[in-house]
Amino acid sequence: MMGRRTSRLIKPVRGWSEDLPDPEEEQRVYPRLIRVNEINDVWMEIPRYENVMWGAIWFCGFLIMIPLIISLSFLKLQNIGFNSSLLLTTCIIIFVFTSLSLYCFRKVLFTPRGAPVRFNRKQQKVYVYEYKKSIWPWARWPVTIKVFDWADIQGERVEMSGHADWGHRVYCAVCRPGTYQVMDRFVLTWTVGSIHDVYGLWSACCQYMQGKAVSDKPLRTDTPPDWTPFRTVRWPEDMDKASRAVPEWSIK
Repeated sequence: MMGRRTSRLIKPVRGWSEDLPDPEEEQRVYPRLIRVNEINDVWMEIPRYENVMWGAIWFCGFLIMIPLIISLSFLKLQNIGFNSSLLLTTCIIIFVFTSLSLYCFRKVLFTPRGAPVRFNRKQQKVYVYEYKKSIWPWARWPVTIKVFDWADIQGERVEMSGHADWGHRVYCAVCRPGTYQVMDRFVLTWTVGSIHDVYGLWSACCQYMQGKAVSDKPLRTDTPPDWTPFRTVRWPEDMDKASRAVPEWSIK
């Protein structure tokens, strides 16, 4: 789609494949959303379903419990009260495997599915729903909403070639106003198989923010199954209201 062999951005995304057309340009690819939660004349919300093998995480969580159970049994059955070194080692092992197991179960039970991005074309702002996971499972994993000006965003495509993650991703680079100096970035879509789908998605987002018509019939209408209520996307009330608001100056 693009002929550039180097990115125009200063500090391109890792694994960069190409820069996508400038958001203000006339888009040459037919706009087509992959999925959409809501689209109207003020705002649009698209979900982002991460390519994760959730079954494998469940398996790892239970697998890690095996050495944990063995360590607890050893601690119970052995008289190690007078061996401080052995007691300390056993406690460390228990703590490490407890933390690893907790991380797996917390991720599979509480990570929101389809963390969305909202585009408010009246405000010309983008609201990104992020769940801040940490490798430390005992800490808080809060929901944060990042707010960016659409004028500062550039699109990047990355071609993934992993065995379990093959296809294309779109990243949005947030640049310093009036420059290509990247300050932040977020994923617009996790890996999808067809390059034409990611081109269509980027084109749809650009045209929507340009005030042009975009179809409310996406490529996919299915929702990946999820049986736990803990993984529901819940916008903070103030940001939910702000992301859907029409600025007073635009009301005639």
